[in-house]
Amino acid sequence: MELQGRVTVITGGASGIGAACARAFSLEGAKVVIADVNVEGARAVADDIGAIAIACDVGKEEDVGSLVEMTEKEVGTIDVFFSNAAVATGGDPISTPVDTWQQQWQINVMGHVYAVRAVLPAMLARGEGYLVHTASMAGILTSQGNVTYATTKHAVVGLAEWLSITYHDQGIRTSLLAPLGVNTPMLGGGNSPFARTAAGPVKEPEDVAEMVVRAIRDERFLILTDEIAQTWMERKTNDLDRWLHGMRRLQRKIDELG
Repeated sequence: MELQGRVTVITGGASGIGAACARAFSLEGAKVVIADVNVEGARAVADDIGAIAIACDVGKEEDVGSLVEMTEKEVGTIDVFFSNAAVATGGDPISTPVDTWQQQWQINVMGHVYAVRAVLPAMLARGEGYLVHTASMAGILTSQGNVTYATTKHAVVGLAEWLSITYHDQGIRTSLLAPLGVNTPMLGGGNSPFARTAAGPVKEPEDVAEMVVRAIRDERFLILTDEIAQTWMERKTNDLDRWLHGMRRLQRKIDELG
């Protein structure tokens, strides 16, 4: 799909990958709507590119419904919905409060589900539409020290795969963005749990945005941000026990570093 003239909604668009993709989509000629709980940040990006900013908490279905309704009223029928918003805190299953689990499930998983529920019927009716989901290599491999993030991102991978299998022949295209480290606020400038445990190279959001644009143009499902990710995926699928052994060894090194 070419983005020229397409109405695109990007959640989590106030910063990081979302903001970079908003700018990249706009350069391709898309009509961009930026959604975020950080309304001021979303408006700043929107003002830069001549887009529209809408306040939205993707963990609330009524907010996502209002986002879709306002977009259709003010901009037009949604061609591309990019579910990108996410949160992360780190933690393990014992010390992480249940409320934190619930919050991250609502945003990291149900935000994607709410978006699909809101836009998919109209896309199916016209036989065309594009769904983009930001997961993470944490959702394909895992992420040490971040059990809630790894778990919820695995769910996003499963959802995106299911959508691609089920609706592809009905004209719905699906892409799954699974980055390694990206220099975003979530990485915390080197001070977050992600920065301390991230493996592999760290990309800039603008580099990732270019990859997303190319993937949408090619209608390609999996978007990896570095070639090493493919190697790691193959190691996992070729010999799961060996991969688990290697990941345990990496965990021990992380524990030793504190």
